Amino acid sequence: MQKIRPDMDIGKNIQRLRNDSKMTQDQVVAKMNVMGLNISKSTYAKLETNRMNIRVSELVALAIIFKAEFNDFFDGLVLK
Repeated sequence: MQKIRPDMDIGKNIQRLRNDSKMTQDQVVAKMNVMGLNISKSTYAKLETNRMNIRVSELVALAIIFKAEFNDFFDGLVLK
């Protein structure tokens, strides 16, 4: 079975938004869990390093946590 590969490298933007918010990965994961998203720190780290595709629910939660616009996640990216 072929793995799905991310076609956009948004992990760096997720990491930038987290750093701009002065939050640790643990803090982000805790907030996501409080919001009802069951995510581990290792799974979150995979999102930041593009080793895992992000779910829409996770993207929405991160936009709320970081107080970001959806365009912020795709800043400077082009389709591969």
